[in-house]
Amino acid sequence: MTDNQDPADYLTRHVQTGGAGLQQKIDELVAASAGDSKNSALYREMILHVVRMAQADGDRWDAKIMLQTIAELEQSFARLEMFKRRRKVTVFGSARTHVDHQLYALARDLGKTLAENDFMAITGAGNGIMGAAHEGAGLDNSLGFNITLPFEQRSNDIVYNTDHDLRFRFFFLRKLFFVKEADALVLCPGGFGTLDETLEVITLIQTGKSPVVPVILLDVPNGGYWDGLLAFFKTQLCDQGYILEADFNLMTLARSPDQAMQEILGFYSNYHSSRWMDGRYILRMQKALTETALERVNEHFSDICKEGSFVQTSHHPVDPEEPELEGLHRLEFSFNGRHQGRLRALIDFVNQAENLQNPDSA
Repeated sequence: MTDNQDPADYLTRHVQTGGAGLQQKIDELVAASAGDSKNSALYREMILHVVRMAQADGDRWDAKIMLQTIAELEQSFARLEMFKRRRKVTVFGSARTHVDHQLYALARDLGKTLAENDFMAITGAGNGIMGAAHEGAGLDNSLGFNITLPFEQRSNDIVYNTDHDLRFRFFFLRKLFFVKEADALVLCPGGFGTLDETLEVITLIQTGKSPVVPVILLDVPNGGYWDGLLAFFKTQLCDQGYILEADFNLMTLARSPDQAMQEILGFYSNYHSSRWMDGRYILRMQKALTETALERVNEHFSDICKEGSFVQTSHHPVDPEEPELEGLHRLEFSFNGRHQGRLRALIDFVNQAENLQNPDSA
């Protein structure tokens, strides 16, 4: 396959050489399984990838990885459909935190605060910080993403053996769902695993591979865990030109569950969600910006536009799968895709009450 060749075209030609009628059989299988689903073309390409692998008939371990990956994805998608309309916050932290430690009480209070505000707490389903967050949130507001290890690894007592307990064999899939399902991420002190998760989620957001969501570094009032890391970021990363000053917008240091919760609620006070559509970045809002605020957006955030200006719209087709999007206002622009810290600053701007129209005058 050449560098400029469409992978789908390559797969189609490859499969067609495998035997007469194979392409027709694939199309018939998709039609019988998905009918006239709008996702039929995607399902067809998935099958083409499997057929191509079968034709190559390579390493058995590779085939097992493919099988396990597809199976875990399908099972996780199906289970999480139960909680699709719920806001969720992923909580990271050490499994070794003792129940008598002040960080355990902090995580338990965080879970309780999330539940009181109708957010679910996602954790790795272990004990320590994870168990504390679920203890505070209760089963109805908890999700556990457990990892299967060579030695026995059991989920905590809150979610164990319930519909709220998802088990993963691969770390990379587990990490995918930690971020995919999160409307915010709260990181508490922990070991290598916690630091790995911290740097990964920040990297995913900074590079635009994941949507901008609140990333909160939570510690007790007298704790210094995150202060040292932030100082390292400043002196060894920012001052050396490895990251931008605006990248610090992507994370917030909090000293209490209430402060963390206010950061999350503030982020969604007007901002709803965002997506790419036809090369344009769509930022959805509960309330429209005033004309003055829109002018300020065009003046102060033009650096993140590749071309043109910010345009505010209110009328757009309603997606039948997401009826809650009806009535949302949109801020559209040609985002350069690079300056996620500045994008976070833009979101903070559209959340400021003084920049919003009164509903009666909209």
